[in-house]
Amino acid sequence: MSPDSRKTSTRDDMKNAESEKHSIVVLIGPMSTGKGTIAQLLADKLGIPRYEMDELRHRFYGEMGYDEKLASRIVGDEGMMSLIRYWKPFEAYAVERALEEFENCVIDFGAGHSVYEDEEFFSRVKTALEPVEKVILILPSPDLDRSVEIVNERFSDLLVREVGKVDPELLRLNEYFVRHPSNSMLAKKTVYTEGQTAEETTAEILKWIRDNGGVDKGKEKHHPVQLSFNFP
Repeated sequence: MSPDSRKTSTRDDMKNAESEKHSIVVLIGPMSTGKGTIAQLLADKLGIPRYEMDELRHRFYGEMGYDEKLASRIVGDEGMMSLIRYWKPFEAYAVERALEEFENCVIDFGAGHSVYEDEEFFSRVKTALEPVEKVILILPSPDLDRSVEIVNERFSDLLVREVGKVDPELLRLNEYFVRHPSNSMLAKKTVYTEGQTAEETTAEILKWIRDNGGVDKGKEKHHPVQLSFNFP
């Protein structure tokens, strides 16, 4: 193969890799915004897989030597914000690995996977997401105070149901996720869900996806969606 042919082949490979990134739909946002429900609806309608970062992370964190016992000691001794700081390098790495490994899919991030104080970690995640055209921030309202009120009401109900009580520190943490600017800096589109069902929100996102080039692979399914958008 001639040098010029090799260059052309390399350019084609890079172009194909970037095209595959375009087929990924990423949902970001705080806890209890409905990302998981909407991600599954989108995946069903588009006929592509859905991956949940909060499940993928166990494998990816392990690749970096995540220490579960240390994490437990940190949260017990110093609280959730210290644990969040411990998670950051693992979260940035997990984002890079997921976007490297998967294509033609919907990925819903955990709340912390799109929120970074450290410029190095934020820059790494921003770079990883740069070729992904469909990065969508899910919030209840453009009014952040209203968004905090809505998601923490849902989150409180969830905590009561799952652990029997509301932890104010977790509510403060979720407010931090709502207000942090890195979400809006990473998103290519923000969708507000207040007053809409999950199906209506999904339809809005699908229209935006179609208007912006669709997805490169997979065919939309047009069967009716039966899931409902009932929170907490």
